[in-house]
Formats: sequence, structure tokens, C-alpha cells
Amino acid sequence: MTFISHSAEETIAFAEKIGSLLKGGDIIAYKGTMGAGKTTFTRGLCLGLSMPDEVTSPTFALVNEYRGDKITLYHFDMYRINGEFDLETTGFYDYMSDDSIIAAEWSENIEDCLPEGTITISIETLGEDTRKITVFGDERFESLGD
Repeated sequence: MTFISHSAEETIAFAEKIGSLLKGGDIIAYKGTMGAGKTTFTRGLCLGLSMPDEVTSPTFALVNEYRGDKITLYHFDMYRINGEFDLETTGFYDYMSDDSIIAAEWSENIEDCLPEGTITISIETLGEDTRKITVFGDERFESLGD
């Protein structure tokens, strides 16, 4: 499923729809270059999950935690993680549960370690404000695309 966004606001609104369909245990693997809008997308996910939208990049913290009434979203940055050993040292596997969602930026670095059923969101920069967002790995989102 593909969506073309022409602004950060459109990206957030689209991600909010995705977020409203997420459930505990979901893992989101982001793919996209620096500045593509992965953190902006996460802001929308949080809105869709009825969480505060004060989302920041987890670059320096490695993981940011956003709590809702019934679910927690853990936002990881895997830029400096290479392989399963590094992933284990982050405590990544300890965050997986039925009452949490994981959204991992730079998932290319841990692709071989992600479980079956991971939802992949690819964000491709087409212009200054234009993004091609492709969601695959789960049929829940098929009706949301262009």
C-alpha cells in the first residue's frame, strides 16, 4: 500500500490513521534516509494511539518511550546497531510485549533479527516536502493508500 504525502501535516495525518489500527505486540520497521520523516511519522502514530504528540528523535537516547492509557510505544533508533549482539545489548527483546508497540528507525541494520509479522514502513523522499510512504507486511492498512 502506497501513499504520497505533500507535507509533514499529511504525513502525520496518514500515520495517525495507521496508529489507530495498531495493537499491542506490533513491530514497525522504518526504512528511509536521514530526514525522510520517520520521527514525523511516529508523531502521527502517537496521535492515532491517543498519546501526546511530543515526539523526538531517539538518536541520542537510543529509545524513547511514549505512554498511552492502555499501550506504550517504544521508538528505537538502530543507526548504530549492527546485528543481533548489538541488538541484545539495547534490551530490544525486553520491550516486546502484548501491551507495547515498537517503532524502529534504521531497521535495515537489524532486518535479520526482526520477527515474522513485522510491519515495514518505507519513506522515500521525492522532493522537498513530498514523500512516498509504502506500508507492507499487514493487510490492516490496505484501504488507507492512494
